[in-house]
Amino acid sequence: MDSTRIYRLDHLPSKLRKRLTEAQVEAARVWMRCRDLHLHARREHLPWPRRDDLQQATKGQFALYSQTVQMICHKFLTNIDNTQQARNQNKRLRYPYKDKRFYPLYWPAQAVSVEPGRVVLPMGRGRQSLVLHLDLPADTGACTIAWNDGYELHVAITQTRDEEPPGAERAAIDLGEIHQAAVTTSTGVALVVSGRGIRSIKRRRNQALGTIARKRARCKKGSKRWRKLQRARRKVSARTERQVRDLRHKGIRQVVNFCVEQHVGTVYIGNPDGVRRRPAGRHHSQRMAQWEYGRDIDYLIHKCAQRHIESFTGTERGTSSRCPVCGRMQRKPKGREWVCRELSCGFCGHRDVVGSANMHRIAYGQPIPFPHQITYRRPGPVRVRARNEQPRPVVRTGKS
Repeated sequence: MDSTRIYRLDHLPSKLRKRLTEAQVEAARVWMRCRDLHLHARREHLPWPRRDDLQQATKGQFALYSQTVQMICHKFLTNIDNTQQARNQNKRLRYPYKDKRFYPLYWPAQAVSVEPGRVVLPMGRGRQSLVLHLDLPADTGACTIAWNDGYELHVAITQTRDEEPPGAERAAIDLGEIHQAAVTTSTGVALVVSGRGIRSIKRRRNQALGTIARKRARCKKGSKRWRKLQRARRKVSARTERQVRDLRHKGIRQVVNFCVEQHVGTVYIGNPDGVRRRPAGRHHSQRMAQWEYGRDIDYLIHKCAQRHIESFTGTERGTSSRCPVCGRMQRKPKGREWVCRELSCGFCGHRDVVGSANMHRIAYGQPIPFPHQITYRRPGPVRVRARNEQPRPVVRTGKS
């Protein structure tokens, strides 16, 4: 199982930046060459070009490393296969048809040379290699240089784990926007990972972009000040994206480590797509539109596979509106504490944990008792008091 590490290339010499730009332009020409061959085959009703055909048509014609050109051809064919599968499912997608100015650069693992304090990426026979002064691990795999408001080096790290499956316990995960994830297990404990840090970062981003937009409205488009504000806008967006990505990875890592500690072998991940589509005012709709639950699902599936935990997704409809003790349905529960309105029940518990506990009935066909212990954690390395990391006992009122 491979994982990817991202290194920012912020302080590159001007000559090296120029070489990277020219190389990405050349990579875009490779992509467009593959697109033209495929487009010609479709229009003339000829057999579509395969891997060998594309590699032969692009061999020795571009100022790039030969295996870099081959990997671009492979990426193009993967795009074609994904588009064809989507079209078979009645999705209206077009095959690649647009021109590209730039395209990422790829190197396979056997082409990457890692030396103490630097990494060497070849550019082909007769051309000087790219030398990046970075300390990479010895098990470095394939590398990619991409542009994301600045150059980034994406490194594939091969992780070998000889661990056995954690256990036979089961867990359900309720993804949220206020709390990134709520996890309940069949062992009677639960975990809640806060997402308020991510919310605050996005709120600051929205405020900053609003301020920049008001200033740009008073400028002439294309002027010097307008371009300066445009750079500031990109800088704010890129910084926020990196901060949110970091917190999301750390929060999901908390969830997976918790499942390993509880000997969980199977995980059910609820898909909250229906919650996002529900209209609830412009402010709430903005938060829902910026909720990246799809990335959380992808991160969970990938990190669970690394720890040999089986995972699958499904609906979570009705899980947050049902009492886990008496089964009473409440259409619109309010607040973060779920309070049952049945006088003979009187249950009170964390709203997201209630939704996660009710998912066991959908995923495994067996309800579980409400967890007797809930642990609250933050995803990032923030300064917290020791008592905030201690399990909190669940207080019940009335009959349960």
